[in-house]
Amino acid sequence: MRIREEQQSDFDEIYRLVKKAFESTEKADGDEQDYVLKLRAGTGYIPQLALVAEDGGKLIGHIMLTKTYIETENGSVDTEKGSIVTEKKSVEALLLSPLAVLPEYRNKGVGASLVREALARANVAGYIAVFLCGDPHYYGRFDFIPVDNYNISYDMDIPRQYVLCCDLGAWRLKGIVGKISIV
Repeated sequence: MRIREEQQSDFDEIYRLVKKAFESTEKADGDEQDYVLKLRAGTGYIPQLALVAEDGGKLIGHIMLTKTYIETENGSVDTEKGSIVTEKKSVEALLLSPLAVLPEYRNKGVGASLVREALARANVAGYIAVFLCGDPHYYGRFDFIPVDNYNISYDMDIPRQYVLCCDLGAWRLKGIVGKISIV
C-alpha cells in the first residue's frame, strides 16, 4: 500500500470510492461523495492534505483535511511564542472529513495509515488541531478526544461524544476559548 496526495486525474475514481465506502455504513447520508466535491471546491481545500491509499495502482482509501476556524472569544494563541493574542479573531484549524476505505479493504490498517499520515503532515505544516465528527472508539487511538475537554463549543445537532478534537501539540489549544463549525 502506498499513500500519496490526490491528483486531479484521481477525482472521478475518488468520487466512486467514497460513494461505495459509505453505501454500507449506518450513519451515512448518501451524499458523502458530493461533500468531497464541495470541500475540494471551497477555499479550505489543501491539496497536500487530501490523500489516497493505493494498492497495486487501485485506489482503496481516501482522507481529506480542510481548513476550518475556531471563532475565539478571548483571542488566540501565537503558536510561535505560545502566548495569548488578546484581540478577538479566528484561529485556523483543520476538519477531518471524510475518511473512506473500500469495504473489502477495511480492518486491514488502511484507514489508520491514512489518519496517521494526514495528522503527521498537518503537524509538520504547523496546524494546531484537527476536528471531526466520528466514532470516539475508532478515533481515540489517534489521540482524538471529545471537544468538551477544551474550551471550545459548537452549535450543531450532534451528540457531544461524537464531536472530537486532536490537539497537534501539547499546548496549542491551551487558552483558546471559542466556537467551531464542523460542517
